[in-house]
This record gives sequence, C-alpha cells and structure tokens, in this order.
Amino acid sequence: MKKIGLYLSLILVLMACEKDAARTNNNPYLPYYSFSVTLNLNLPLYSDLNTNLNPKSITLPNGSQTVIMRVSDSDYRAWNGNCPNQSSTACSVLSIEGLYAKCGCDDHYQYSMFDGTAANARYAMVPYRVEVLGGNSIRIYN
Repeated sequence: MKKIGLYLSLILVLMACEKDAARTNNNPYLPYYSFSVTLNLNLPLYSDLNTNLNPKSITLPNGSQTVIMRVSDSDYRAWNGNCPNQSSTACSVLSIEGLYAKCGCDDHYQYSMFDGTAANARYAMVPYRVEVLGGNSIRIYN
C-alpha cells in the first residue's frame, strides 16, 4: 500500500511540473540559437542601459539583434530584436519608439517592452534571460 501511495505521489509531482512556457520559442519566424553574452554597462555603447525605462536596440557581440530595457537596478527585460510576426527580411529588425518596439516594415503591431506582447498579434517577442552581475555588468542569455 505504501508503494502505491509513493507512486501516486510521484506521478502527481511529475504532472505538476511545467516547462518554462514563457521562455519557449514556438515561433516559426524566429529560430532558436543558444547564446550567452556579458555586457559591460560602463562602456559608452551600453551606457543608456544605466537609466530606468530607457529601452535600447543593440547588436550583441555574437551578431544577434536584441532590444533591452532596464526597469530597476535589478530588473532588465531583453527580447529577440527581430519582428516576431513576419519572416526575416532586411527591414524585420525591431526599432524602439518610447516604451514600445515596432517592426521596420510593418506598422501593425507595437510590442510592450515590459511583457513583449502586442494587441491581436499571434506571436509575442521572444524573451531572453538577464542576470545582473557585479561590477556594472549584465549577462543576457537564453
């Protein structure tokens, strides 16, 4: 009887586990590439990220596009910098307009820099993880 209870408990625990759905890229337009990049915020190129609510579109040292915003001292939001609802083209890089990101060749959607969503858009921006490191550096990775 104890074994049955143990097995049932194990099954319930395994069923309760959930993938990190917010970090899973199910977008057919944006391929998934694993990466990790550390940015030194003391460099002039990244100095805009020392101010809260000042989003910036940048090309990471690994060549990928990203949009990133500092929300507070310990909270940054980073997203894939390509338009999530269209195929990759020369104008499919996101640009920053206030606290929103917009596609260069498609004015249909404005994506929130806080949660990556746009009204009526099928796909949201693909989020990246951000780790605040000591020495005024951050690590962006997926």
